[in-house]
Amino acid sequence: MPEPVVTFRGAVSCRRAPGPLGLTLVGGTPERPGETTLAFSAAAPAGFPDALDNAVVERLGADQYRIASPPREWVIAATAVHLHREIAAQFYRAIPPRPVPLLKRWFWRVVLALAASRAGLAALRALRR
Repeated sequence: MPEPVVTFRGAVSCRRAPGPLGLTLVGGTPERPGETTLAFSAAAPAGFPDALDNAVVERLGADQYRIASPPREWVIAATAVHLHREIAAQFYRAIPPRPVPLLKRWFWRVVLALAASRAGLAALRALRR
């Protein structure tokens, strides 16, 4: 019984690379419209296209995966698959950045103002020694 790994929606970019992660699929999924990356620890099959539409990846068994993009499908023998979902936008929306302390803001404002002139640079050099 095939076990679904990921279902892409729309265009999927297919990247090939030498090394352990030979094939990487990049696209959006219905659950997460942001970028989802699926990397296979196997080389891309012969004749594999540079782009797919609405691709579905299923695990067929031990080290066997099927990539289906109508009207074609490919079976890949990969020892591992790495799934990464980009969540940076949701993370930073949920946890706002900490406000910079007032003393630190004033310190950097003074240092940058001093660095803007020759006399200020000389004063900074003197303080550094």
